[in-house]
Amino acid sequence: MWNAEADAEERFRNKAIWGSAAAVALIAIGAFVYFRYYAHPAPPPPPPAAPPVKAAPVAAQPAIQHPIPEAGPEAKPLPALNDSDAEVRDSLVGLLGQKPIENLLNPENIVRHIVATIDNLPRNKVAVELRPIKPTAGETRVTTQGDVTTLSSANFDRYAPFMKVVQAADPRTVATVYFRLYPLFQQAYEDLGYPGMYFNDRLVQVIDNLLATPDVQGPIRLVQPKVFYQYADPSLENLSAGQKLLLRMGSANEATIKDKLRQLRADIVQHK
Repeated sequence: MWNAEADAEERFRNKAIWGSAAAVALIAIGAFVYFRYYAHPAPPPPPPAAPPVKAAPVAAQPAIQHPIPEAGPEAKPLPALNDSDAEVRDSLVGLLGQKPIENLLNPENIVRHIVATIDNLPRNKVAVELRPIKPTAGETRVTTQGDVTTLSSANFDRYAPFMKVVQAADPRTVATVYFRLYPLFQQAYEDLGYPGMYFNDRLVQVIDNLLATPDVQGPIRLVQPKVFYQYADPSLENLSAGQKLLLRMGSANEATIKDKLRQLRADIVQHK
C-alpha cells in the first residue's frame, strides 16, 4: 500500500543526496581551479629575445704606401731589437766612419731612439733623452742690438761636425743600410705604440714635413719670455720641432740637409 509520507520522505532523501553530491562536485571543481590557477599560478611568459648584438666593425689597417723590399734568403739574420746596438753601430761605422759615430752617436738603444726621434720631429717637441745623437756643443748664440735679438750667424757653426757627416753621406748607401736593418725599425715603431702601422710610411711623412720648412733669409728675430729663446714670428714658432731645428741651423745648412733628404726620399719610395 502506497504510503504518501514514506514517498515524500524518500524524495527528500534523494534530493539531499543529490544536493550533497552537487556540493561536493562544486567544491572539487573550485579546489581544482584554485590550486591550478591561484595556488600555483602559471609562470609568466619569457621576456622577448634581445635582438642580436652586431659586432663592431674592425678598423681596417691603412694600406702600405711605400713598401720596403724584403730581404733575400742570403741576407744575414738580424739580432733581436734589444740586442741590436752592436750590429747597428757597426753598420753606421761602415757607412759614416768610426770617428764620426763615436763623436756623435749615443751608443744605447740606437734603433728605438732613432724611431722615436723621427716620429717626434713633425710634432711640437722632441724628447731630449730619446735623441740618438749627442747634444750640440755650446749654447744658442744670438746678436742683440737695442731691444732686438736675432739668431747669430755664429750659431750655425755649432753644427759643423754634424754637417760634415751629412755632406759625406751618400743617400743611396744610407737607403741600402736602412733596407737591411728595416725589420728592427719596424718592430721599434710598433713597440712605440703603432701596431700594424708602417714605419717607412711615417719616415716619408717626416721627410715631407722637413722639406716644407720655410727658407728664411736674413736674421731671424727671437724673444725670450722665460728661459729659452723663441721665434718672434708666430708663424715660425708654430712650426714643428724638426722645422724649427732646421731654422736654427741656418739657411745654408738647411739647404744641404733638404737636398740629402730629397735624394733619400727618392730611394726609399721607389720600391712598389
